Amino acid sequence: MADPGHRRSGLGPAHPRPPERDMQIDIGLTTALRLVPDRARELREAGFDGVFTAEAAQDVFAPLVLAAEHSDLFCYTNIALALPRSPMLLASTGWDLQRYTEGRMALGLGSQIRPHITKRYSALWDRPVAQMREVVESIRAIHACWSDGTPLDYRGEFYTFTLMTPMFVPEANPWGAPPIWLAALGPMMTRLAGAVADGILVHPFSTRRFLDQVTRPNLAEGIRRAGRSDDDVNLVVNAIVCAYRDDAEREQAIRGARFNLAFYGSTPAYRVTLEAHGWEDLQPQLNQLTKEGRWDDMPSVITDEVLHTIAVVGSPAEVGDQLVDRYGDVADRLGLSVPYAAPTDLLAEVVEGIRRASEGGQDG
Repeated sequence: MADPGHRRSGLGPAHPRPPERDMQIDIGLTTALRLVPDRARELREAGFDGVFTAEAAQDVFAPLVLAAEHSDLFCYTNIALALPRSPMLLASTGWDLQRYTEGRMALGLGSQIRPHITKRYSALWDRPVAQMREVVESIRAIHACWSDGTPLDYRGEFYTFTLMTPMFVPEANPWGAPPIWLAALGPMMTRLAGAVADGILVHPFSTRRFLDQVTRPNLAEGIRRAGRSDDDVNLVVNAIVCAYRDDAEREQAIRGARFNLAFYGSTPAYRVTLEAHGWEDLQPQLNQLTKEGRWDDMPSVITDEVLHTIAVVGSPAEVGDQLVDRYGDVADRLGLSVPYAAPTDLLAEVVEGIRRASEGGQDG
């Protein structure tokens, strides 16, 4: 498995991907925990390079242990919520997973949004960008202590870590500290990712226009301010995939994608994506439907234009072409978000479509 820290497309104007820099293809791991071993093997056989988990209806870390044990897939959280957890716990879990996977993992962290942090997790939401900076910085300080004995002395506004006695220092990790990837959508969090993270997780509720107008310029600015290099930060692009081979699959895929887009679009924090296309009025409209409990009415608000601009829609070959056309020149890893029960053989065809499109672009 390739090193997650390699291959970076420049953050200036789009340019062709060099042939030696193959884009890695990942997919969300959403199955029940007891089914993960078989599912991981299936996804590897389907051609995927990695799997990721999200902080949704089950634990975000446990599936990755099983996936790593039963396959050689690269594993990462996309995302683990940082603010409800102590950085010490995140540092410990990341350290253990990095050692267990033999370096095939990344610790993907995100802030989520205020209502979930304060009402679902009963945790502190103050200034999330400043909080996330300290989360990353303190995890690195803890890992440095464990790696080379650097005295633990991190003192921030939100977190303070000054105690580490020998009995609490874990076993040495020959694969080093895990890379930390940061989820970002807005400009400030994106600049922070460029300044402190090893990678940025681009939200699936995004478009190439938003990537070029907001994400990449702010990421580059964060990198520049921190005196870092483009090569220090992996660009991990997540995309909503809506692939089908017949009318029945098409209906299921589009229904799932419309609901997924409507759910994201109702969130005030994600309005920035809609604003890039002049669709900002959709957000309060969708948000009002959630307040009224009219979830079934939300997908109808998503027009065909919105669907085809944010999601990637079509046959497996068409989806492959579109994904490479949109993101092939900038993405180091491509994470497929599939908001419906897609058959594994369909997913394998999507992977094949991406590979063929990538090879065609290189030949050209």
